[in-house]
Amino acid sequence: MSSATANWTDRVPGDIASRVQGVVARATETDDGVAPISEQAVLSLTGESPARHLVAVRDDAVAGYANLVPAHDEHPAMAEVVVDPAARGGGLGGDLVSAALAEGGPGTRVWAHGDRPAAKAVAARLGLRTARELWQMRRPLATPELPELVVPDDIVLRTYGGPADDAELLRVNRAAFAWHPEQGAWTEGDVEARRAAAWFDPKGLFLAADPADPERILGYHWTKVHLDEDPVVGEVYVVGIDPGAQGRGLGRLLTLAGLHYLRDRGLDEVLLYTEADNAAAVNTYTKLGFQAAHIDVAYAAE
Repeated sequence: MSSATANWTDRVPGDIASRVQGVVARATETDDGVAPISEQAVLSLTGESPARHLVAVRDDAVAGYANLVPAHDEHPAMAEVVVDPAARGGGLGGDLVSAALAEGGPGTRVWAHGDRPAAKAVAARLGLRTARELWQMRRPLATPELPELVVPDDIVLRTYGGPADDAELLRVNRAAFAWHPEQGAWTEGDVEARRAAAWFDPKGLFLAADPADPERILGYHWTKVHLDEDPVVGEVYVVGIDPGAQGRGLGRLLTLAGLHYLRDRGLDEVLLYTEADNAAAVNTYTKLGFQAAHIDVAYAAE
C-alpha cells in the first residue's frame, strides 16, 4: 500500500477514532456535503459492531480509512472507504478498496456515496461492476402540498414509548429488512446508539399497530433531523413494515405521518434513501412528491 498502514482490527483506539472522524468531516465538506461513509460506519468506530477497520497513516497523520462488515448469513461483505482530501491523488483510495476486497473475500461490495468521478475512476481501474444502487430522493415540504393524514379505524398510530418498544421495533426491522445486509442486522445496541444521538426525538418515531393488539407493532417510521446542515433538513430515516401486514397501506400512512411531523417542525426539505430496484417504495415516494437527487453505488469485482 502507498502509505504506512496498520493491520485490519476489530477495535479502533479512541484517539485514532477521533482522527478518522476528522478525516470524514473534511471529506464531507470538500465533497459538497456528501458523507464518504455511512452513519453506521461512523458509529462502529466507537460502539459495538461486527465491522473491521483499516487505518492508513502518512507522516504520522491519518490519511485514509476502510470499514468492512464481514459477510454474514447470505449477505456479502460490505466496505466503505474515505481518503483525507489532502492525501488524494496518490492512489491511496484504490489501495484501500483493494485491501477491503481482499479482506472481505468473494462477492465483497464497496460503497461509493454520491458515485463521484474519483470513485468511478477507481472502480474502472480495478475492473469493478455496479452491484447495487441506492437513491437519495428529496422533496420540499411546502409544495406540493402534503396529502391529509387520515388514520383508518383498523390502525392505531402512536409515537415511540421508550425502550419497552425496542423488542417489537427490532422484530419488525429484522422481518422487513431480512434481505438488507446492513439494516436487517440491527441490534439493541444500534437502537440505543441512535436513541442517544442529539437528533433523536421520540415524537418523530411513529408506530402502527392493530387495535386488537396495540403492543404488537405492524410497522414504523423513524424520522431524523440533520441538525448539522444549514439549512436543517429532515429525513425519512427508516420505514419498516411487518411482511404479514403488507397490503394495508401502512408504508404510505407512516411516511405521511413523518412528513407532517417534519413540516410542523418548520423544516423546508426532506430526504430519504431507497434501493433503486425497490419498485414499490420508489412508486410510493414518487407519488408523495419525491424526486431522485443523487445515487450511491455499491461496486463489486466481476
